[in-house]
Amino acid sequence: MNRTPLSSLALGIALTILAAPSIARADPCEGALPRQGASFSGLVRYVGDGDSLCVGPAGRPERWIEIRLADFNATELNARGGRDAKRLLADVAMGRSLVCRAGRRSYDRVVAACTLDGRPLGDVLRARGAREGGR
Repeated sequence: MNRTPLSSLALGIALTILAAPSIARADPCEGALPRQGASFSGLVRYVGDGDSLCVGPAGRPERWIEIRLADFNATELNARGGRDAKRLLADVAMGRSLVCRAGRRSYDRVVAACTLDGRPLGDVLRARGAREGGR
């Protein structure tokens, strides 16, 4: 097959783009994590997956606290059902106020027990049909 220099260049660029690793979009939550045992609250501003979210003031990601739910272990985001778990957590909690108690830290987030309208968020998710299955 005869290719012009321009088509060969275009093919090379396309292959380079496809072969390049994709850049993972980091969550926007940058707030300081509360100490273990501390109570904190805020509106849910971001949902990362089926058991991770951020709370804080509107338009202030530098104050958003990243949380891993202590009472619910969702399916991993890229596993079967993971995107559904994220969607359900967003449907249940996005823009709503949570009251949380900080536990241990896990990577760059705090593991916290959170309530929504006085009910444990894990219980709310299970009542809405969420399935657990993360690691």
